[in-house]
Amino acid sequence: MKILVLNGSPHPNGPTSDMVKAFTSGATEAGHEVVCVNAAHMNIKGCMACEYCHNKGNGVCAQKDDMQEIYPEILSADMIVFASPIYYFTLSAQLQAVIHRTYAIDIPKNVKKVALIMSSGSQFVYGPAIAQYYQSIVEYWGVENTGIFTANGKQNGSEEKRNELYMFGLGL
Repeated sequence: MKILVLNGSPHPNGPTSDMVKAFTSGATEAGHEVVCVNAAHMNIKGCMACEYCHNKGNGVCAQKDDMQEIYPEILSADMIVFASPIYYFTLSAQLQAVIHRTYAIDIPKNVKKVALIMSSGSQFVYGPAIAQYYQSIVEYWGVENTGIFTANGKQNGSEEKRNELYMFGLGL
């Protein structure tokens, strides 16, 4: 299975990235092809709602930025893992931009499974991000949610959390 990890964390050695590395290690060991994209370090602009993609562009966005590198990965993935720190009760702006820009390609037909990885300083901030994930990805795309993983406070960077994500990847 081809798995695309969309990491919205600007911190390459932060808790979200730590969880992604553990998941990737397990999934790779299980024989899956894993591609990790760190959206926070790419030049991706927000959707302009210009409708070019649906009127003239035939599924191609009018904006020419780093999203052009991500579109083929999304379209060829069997599974997408969304990973983000939680900033003010929602996914990072960098990951939000990627999600919004999938509007150009509509619902990716290859994708059958998704998962969500989130880190935060508090355990009480995940609700809005989870609701968005279910409504705009799981339900709208009609895909299987394979798991939601959170880490907060002292769980961030813990061996227990790393093992949980590693085992999730290994078990796919």
